[in-house]
Parts: sequence; C-alpha cells; structure tokens
Amino acid sequence: MDNSSILSRPKSVAISVTFPAMKIYTKTGDAGDTGLFGGGRVPKDDPRVEAYGDVDELNAVIGMARAVEPLPRIDEILVPMQRDLFSIGALLATPDLEKMHGHLSKANIDERRIKELEGAIDQCEKELEPLRAFIIPGGSSKGAVLHVARTVCRRAERRVVTLQRNVEIPSLVVVYLNRLSDLLFMLARVANVITGAGEVTW
Repeated sequence: MDNSSILSRPKSVAISVTFPAMKIYTKTGDAGDTGLFGGGRVPKDDPRVEAYGDVDELNAVIGMARAVEPLPRIDEILVPMQRDLFSIGALLATPDLEKMHGHLSKANIDERRIKELEGAIDQCEKELEPLRAFIIPGGSSKGAVLHVARTVCRRAERRVVTLQRNVEIPSLVVVYLNRLSDLLFMLARVANVITGAGEVTW
C-alpha cells in the first residue's frame, strides 16, 4: 500500500499543547457534571459530552489496533488519525464557534485532509479483491480491532449528527468521520490479507 497520500503532511503540523500540572482527580465532577473548554459546565450525559466521549473511545480503540499486532504499513496511517481525533475531540468540547474553527485550522482538518483519506481508501482497494458480499468482522487480531474501530467511528458520527441538531458544528467533522469509518473498514480488510487471516463473507 502506498501510504504517501495520507502521510504527506509535514510532521510540524502536529499540535503540541503544554498544560500546567494537573491532579488526576479534582472532585469537581462528583455531582454529575463536567467542564467544557472555554468555560461552562454541562451534565456528563449532555449530547456534546456524548459526542466527544465517543471520539475519545474511537481514539483509544485505534490505539489498541496499533498495539495488538504491529503492522508498520497500517500503523503509520493510524497515528495521524489519532492526532486528528484529539483535535476533533477538543473542537466538540468547545462551545465557542470561532475557537472550534481554530481547532480545525490548526489541525489541518480540511478538504485536503478528506482527500488524503479518500486516497488511502483508493490505495487499499488496489490490494483487495472487489467487494461482492458483506464481510463478517473478524480475522486477525489487527483486523478484528479495526472492525471494532469502524463501528465506534460510526457511533461517534451519529452522536455528532445528533449534536448538530442543536449546536453549530463545522460540517467537515461529520465528513471526516464518515470517510474515516470507510478507511478503517478497508484497513481491516488489508490487515487480514497481510496476516493471511482471510475474510469470511455473509
């Protein structure tokens, strides 16, 4: 797989944020609410918290995919995704629309980034048999976890769509998550080919 399209961004675009030392437990959420970036508190089951919580879960599952069965050709694609998801999580946790757009701009999540994801999907397709049936999730450890990541990504996308009904969220967030879920599916398939696990169709 040619990873150049998705890895073409210079490493300097990674955002490094330094925070003052913080306590792990603050007790401020003991009443069932949580603080947002830029101020304000909402219940922990607020749609905004549900959305960035699912993005955080997705990031963790992708991290698990990197850990369970190292495959450098795939892992080099997963790391930039995780950086993107940190930025999207920060955006979703920020009520201020101007600051939201700032998060997108700093993270370089734009139409070009969407094209990079699409280019990676196209590269995967060149290595795979044409899809003629539904694929039953599973296969290698790597492939199975990537399938889980795909489903978590779809849930995160649904949460953001729900949030958009009441809160203005940049449309690129949903587009990004939509493409990302497709790419995770393709990477799961490629992982199973690389490891020789094969695929079971429905």
